[in-house]
Amino acid sequence: MSYAAFYQKSIQAPEAFWDQEAKLIDWHKPYDQVLDHSKPPFAKWYVGGETNLCHNAVDRWLATQADQPALIAISTETNIEKTYSFAELHAEVQRMAAIMLSLGVKQGDRVLIYMPMIAEAAFAMLACARIGAVHSVVFGGFASKSLGTRIDDAKPVLVVSADAGMRGGKAVPYKPLLDEAIALAEHKPAHVLLVNRGLDEMKLVAGRDVDYATARAQHLDAQVPVTWLESNAMSYVLYTSGTTGKPKGVQRDVGGYAVALASSMKHIFCGKPGETYFATSDIGWVVGHSYIVYGPLIAGMATIMYEGTPIRPDAGIWWSIVEKYKVTRMFSAPTAVRVLKKHPLELMRKYDLSSLKALYLAGEPLDETTSSWIATELGVPIVDNYWQTETGWPILSVARGVEQTATRLGSPGVAMYGYDVRIINENTGAECAANEKGVVAIKGPLPPGCMQTVYGDDQRFVNTYWSNFSHEQLYSTFDWGIRDADGYYFILGRTDDVINVAGHRLGTREIEESISSHPQISEVAVVGVEDKLKGQVAVAFAILKNPELAETPEQKRALEAEVMSVVDKQLGAVARPSRVHFVSMLPKTRSGKLLRRSIQAICEGREAGDLTTIEDPSSLQQIQAALTA
Repeated sequence: MSYAAFYQKSIQAPEAFWDQEAKLIDWHKPYDQVLDHSKPPFAKWYVGGETNLCHNAVDRWLATQADQPALIAISTETNIEKTYSFAELHAEVQRMAAIMLSLGVKQGDRVLIYMPMIAEAAFAMLACARIGAVHSVVFGGFASKSLGTRIDDAKPVLVVSADAGMRGGKAVPYKPLLDEAIALAEHKPAHVLLVNRGLDEMKLVAGRDVDYATARAQHLDAQVPVTWLESNAMSYVLYTSGTTGKPKGVQRDVGGYAVALASSMKHIFCGKPGETYFATSDIGWVVGHSYIVYGPLIAGMATIMYEGTPIRPDAGIWWSIVEKYKVTRMFSAPTAVRVLKKHPLELMRKYDLSSLKALYLAGEPLDETTSSWIATELGVPIVDNYWQTETGWPILSVARGVEQTATRLGSPGVAMYGYDVRIINENTGAECAANEKGVVAIKGPLPPGCMQTVYGDDQRFVNTYWSNFSHEQLYSTFDWGIRDADGYYFILGRTDDVINVAGHRLGTREIEESISSHPQISEVAVVGVEDKLKGQVAVAFAILKNPELAETPEQKRALEAEVMSVVDKQLGAVARPSRVHFVSMLPKTRSGKLLRRSIQAICEGREAGDLTTIEDPSSLQQIQAALTA
């Protein structure tokens, strides 16, 4: 079947199409209805069916490949490397599940996971899925304030964490940040389960904190049966940055997600049982959920969980892993490739990479120079793909498991099956012609695997995603894009105030609120500025309460460092602006609205755009002067 016909069937006959795809996973109980779209924009997939993510990722492979590798945990930071077979992973997940049950975790309870990239983090996610608990993984790079807001929203009964992670040869303490986050949060979890790696001193809180090794020893022979869940039961909540400063909890189901991952592993990522998959992301992000933990295992593949950087001990480390474990499919980000491009080519060329069949890249737009360079060096297809935390799997790519579709430089590809993608004129609401810029939108229902709603706030789901176009209820990606005459899409950047730093989505409002908490800052604007290495970086422009504090270059540097340390402490280094510039006024309209796009344009060396409503044009001159000072 051609991809065009495959895609058309998914759009014109979605129930028949997804009924066929559902055969890729195990069902404990057949579903009564493929799709319930009676209350748009909400969609329920496989209504009445019962299944389990952990069963599909682990248990179902025990009969045919129990002794084959399932999870390969590699830390170049601690020089620890361990392979778990499907049978061994099954045993470890049951031990973790038994610990959770002993600590009072019940079906539907939330478990917050704040972990480095170690095997126990995967055990915890899969254990939650096994017993029907809802996991919420928080990226280890987030600091106490961000973690505390997520604790208050998810209200976990248990937090799973560790003494520390490691990055660049240095320990990154987790426990002190977690203790501070719990102190800041109104909600107090009953227990904290801690993996002690011996990297940082860890003081346990009596009655609350539990040592993982001790608890594991008590449950070595645990046998915890799978809890079968209705397809639309909640599987996890993953927080993503919003424009309001309050993180949005993306809520995902069980059955639709399992089918979407099994389907995408077959048609997009072309993975086969017994092969090895290497995604270089982090479990704190959606790629880590979909294509480190669940997707590859559901496909019967071994998956690599990597703690470390792409250049330590040297820039050949990833390629040595590809050779050693015969990686067939690799998933990374353009930022990482741009980093590797700066290092000697012999570090790549000295390894046998013949097992590798394709490299997939996502997270931020892939430029032609980076794509061409890595394609030439690896000699394998470079497959870009575009998606979001909200969708859980690619919106745009090429599905080479269906047909050997050509890629196009600068484009993440064509619409993937199930996604009725449109380019919409922001002002008229009409669909754009070929090569005309508009907002990338999707006509409902969203396919299986996409978010069900915003956790605890259905109205926010409707208001945020489905109320941006006056003529029709469409899902907004909040990205500008164009579609060429052949159906290939090109992503042109955000329409809202969320920026993309090396694949990490950050709300400018969150960073602004953090900077504003500095006692000397009266007002601040943060914008995302194009960066050749990271895609975008955050740049801040701040007004001081007392301008005399930043009269000399030395004073400015000292104050800038202070402001950055505030962001580090509250949000984590991932949110730190690349620069903080001090000005006496910010560009605003006469009604008081910040002209963010104009600030961003000046930072990127572009025209500032329509300034007919600006209150004081000299404010833009200040921005320009600050950048050149």
